[in-house]
Amino acid sequence: MIPYVATRADTPPKPIVVVEKANFDSWLSAQPEMHKGWIAAQGFEATGGKSLSLPGSAGDIDAVLFIKDGAWNIWSLADLPAQLPPGFYTVSADFSEKEATEVATGWSLATYVFDRFKKSKKEFATLILPDAADENMVRRTVKAITLVRDLINLPAGDLGPSGLEAAASQVAGEFEAEQTNIIGEDLLTYHFPMVHAVGRAAADAPRLIDITWGDKSAPKVTLVGKGVCFDTGGLDLKPSSAMLMMKKDMGGAATVLGLAYMIMDAGLPVRLRVLIPAVENSVSGNAFRPGDILTSRKGKTVEIGNTDAEGRLILADALAAADEEAPELLIDMATLTGAARVAVGTEIAATFTDDDALYAEIAAHAAAENDPVWRLPLWQDYRHILDSKFADINNAGSGGFAGAITAGLFLKEFVDTAKSWVHFDIMAYNNRARAGRPVGGEAFALRALFALIRDRYGR
Repeated sequence: MIPYVATRADTPPKPIVVVEKANFDSWLSAQPEMHKGWIAAQGFEATGGKSLSLPGSAGDIDAVLFIKDGAWNIWSLADLPAQLPPGFYTVSADFSEKEATEVATGWSLATYVFDRFKKSKKEFATLILPDAADENMVRRTVKAITLVRDLINLPAGDLGPSGLEAAASQVAGEFEAEQTNIIGEDLLTYHFPMVHAVGRAAADAPRLIDITWGDKSAPKVTLVGKGVCFDTGGLDLKPSSAMLMMKKDMGGAATVLGLAYMIMDAGLPVRLRVLIPAVENSVSGNAFRPGDILTSRKGKTVEIGNTDAEGRLILADALAAADEEAPELLIDMATLTGAARVAVGTEIAATFTDDDALYAEIAAHAAAENDPVWRLPLWQDYRHILDSKFADINNAGSGGFAGAITAGLFLKEFVDTAKSWVHFDIMAYNNRARAGRPVGGEAFALRALFALIRDRYGR
């Protein structure tokens, strides 16, 4: 079932009449006088994306006028579900399969409401699935993005490390994937010391979630997601204003779970592995401290310059474990730095890779999917910022400059054998409402990455 997208109507659907902006005047001249007068009375301007309900003789809606100016994309009709009265609607347009699929996907995503704690009585208009659309792809994408949004929107009191483990188990269980959870002191036994150090101060024990799926002989695709379920900053405590959004600090983990869902649901011929270090960065008597030196899974020693730079520590252990298998493609997703938000804002996924060909593919799919990314450099000359007098590397560095880049350089130290690696530093949250994208948790670069993996490794 796809929310507010149906394959048949219980009542006669109203048509959404698509008119190219350039053809509006000629279209208008052919309309009944009643519609001409109504359009004029509304002061309607035929600009791209605008719509207007046209009245019928009985006072109901006869049709909906929609002005198209440019190519279809996933958000083209996403304003309409909330604007139109509840009921069934069809779109009269000559869609390609991709266009029809995207328009239906965007329509359904526009009806998303996080109502776990505040029930909503809002009802939306229902779209009849266009004939050309891939129904399975619409369902798959909507379910994956809804999963990501729900997980990010949940408060940390309802989604700590154990709750994130349970959410991962639901995804893995649906596809009979194998899952291993390494919890608490076992992290030391199985060599995830920095995951343990970051999470040991919390009441909900830290853990490493490890999911595998697919033919062992298939190309290895590994996803690593930062699962900091709440970040106080540790002993380098954040101010209260900076903690308000920290329930979203597991947005990388949520996003890789959504991407994993799509890969498994589509049955892509890959050997998928998902690694999620899940922790709370809390304060107690056994919290890790500034100045501590941790020995990572890879053996590198890390001086703690700031306990609020914890995400890269847990990612480093997980990336080292992923890298031991030399995957064909290694992707990590993390709400890692405020510096990335300064650099590219809150609506673009900052992207780091030293593989030019891989980034070219990512950028092409991001443009095609309307799922924006922007590459920032892994500028090796900045590596000195992470130098430590007492350890192999410092987790925070000095000077305060190039924070997103130095975070990427830190992670790069733990990736040696993967054929291709890309790091995404994401917001994972919509600060403003846009068509199909309400304020709250959001899946950044998910659709672009699924398209990349499908095209690289698909049947």
